[in-house]
Amino acid sequence: MKKLGALFLYFGIIPFGLSFLTIVILMSGIDNVMVSSLIPLIIGGGIIGFNAGKKEKQNEKSYSRLLLFLIPLLYTGILWAIFMVITDGFYGSDIWLFFGISHIAFAPIFLIGSFMGVGGLFIWAPLAYELAFIFVFIFTVMVRKERLIFTWKQLLTILLISMIAFGTGANIQWQRSKNVLPSYGFDYGGGYSSTDLTPYSVTNWNNRLPKLDEEAAFNITERKDMPILDGAEAAYPVYSAFANSTYENIARLNHSEEIVTFTNTIYAYERLLSGEIDIYFGAEPSKSQIEMAKKAGKELVMTPIGKEAFVFFVNPDNKVNSLTVPEIKSIYSGKIKNWSELNGSNERIVAFQRPENSGSQTLLEKIMGDTPIMKPLKEEVPRGMGGIMEQVADYRNYKNAIGFSFRFFATGMNPSSDIKLLAINGVEPNPVNISSEKYPFTASLYAISLKDNQKETIRPFLEWMQGPQGQKIVEEVGYIKLQK
Repeated sequence: MKKLGALFLYFGIIPFGLSFLTIVILMSGIDNVMVSSLIPLIIGGGIIGFNAGKKEKQNEKSYSRLLLFLIPLLYTGILWAIFMVITDGFYGSDIWLFFGISHIAFAPIFLIGSFMGVGGLFIWAPLAYELAFIFVFIFTVMVRKERLIFTWKQLLTILLISMIAFGTGANIQWQRSKNVLPSYGFDYGGGYSSTDLTPYSVTNWNNRLPKLDEEAAFNITERKDMPILDGAEAAYPVYSAFANSTYENIARLNHSEEIVTFTNTIYAYERLLSGEIDIYFGAEPSKSQIEMAKKAGKELVMTPIGKEAFVFFVNPDNKVNSLTVPEIKSIYSGKIKNWSELNGSNERIVAFQRPENSGSQTLLEKIMGDTPIMKPLKEEVPRGMGGIMEQVADYRNYKNAIGFSFRFFATGMNPSSDIKLLAINGVEPNPVNISSEKYPFTASLYAISLKDNQKETIRPFLEWMQGPQGQKIVEEVGYIKLQK
């Protein structure tokens, strides 16, 4: 009973109390949940381990008690391995609730960690306390010149169980790290955008939208007649400039952000089909989006308003400057896995993708044709109301990375010397090659509307976009205008 009482005290009541210190530390202004949680557990575990070591008398109970104190560590390792196998290392799974129940002493920390999206605390919180306790306990007993005697059977059993348990969990974590990254998150556009779109907003008096030298040939004066716009992140500057030139006093209207909106490609397309918006701006829809329109009984009117290049880019230090179409397909099917196969460095290729039904991912699917695309890299991101979810990872400019986007988004909205655009089949994605369509991955930018939309201003607005003034804006924004 004394042994069970010691376990309950040292690995139940005391860590439960220490867990509440996390809340105190967070309230003091330190917003790093991991640091706020682990510091009191490490310090507290060390102090309690020292106290337990001082109480040991010089007899055989020292090592028998140490074996007792190793039980919680092995318990944690075995359960962690089991839950890692079940969830494939995804801490956002609801199944981790049962791991939390099995380590109820750390419940306050698990609750905060889950709410803040720091799933790693499920293992690091108990491990920090238990390891600190064990190491300091052993050190204290040995300083007192007591011998910790194990039989080979006991020692090998403990080592074997520990290696299997923690090795299994660590291996799953390692394999997952190759395909799932920690998130940078989106800071703009209500979480929808990776880029600050404020410079292109009609409500920003200092916006960088191009202006016409003369009065627009097409003009809408009444708010009720103004088509509601939405679209892809890369298209936002274009349709915002269209509205800025043709919607009278748009910057002064109340809630003008409800007319010139942004919710990104996937949601904007859904809003078009549901009738929430009148015109969607972006690349051609994906197969599933076309099927979605058919199921909704909607006929799409696709009006080309400009040309754009679909580009692939790498870190500037990458030796590779050009890829062929077959090489692109081999990379994104997983057939080519190392840059050395393309006359580059001996580095694993980290190929980033975009979310399904996004404009750029749709074009990648078009390029790939019948060639299957490998599973995309994922990232763990905090949910709005706590917890963790997975989504397709945003591009990271690692030295061995490759990503894709639209040329204007990569060089106009996010100009950076930290990426290098690749030539395709030896052809650079420059304006001349895009205009002549010599560049293989030339794409159209569309204004997409619904045929059954009865708003009378939509058709003349679309015609104006294809006319001289609309095309001038397209070109000044940074896209390639349509050929006559």
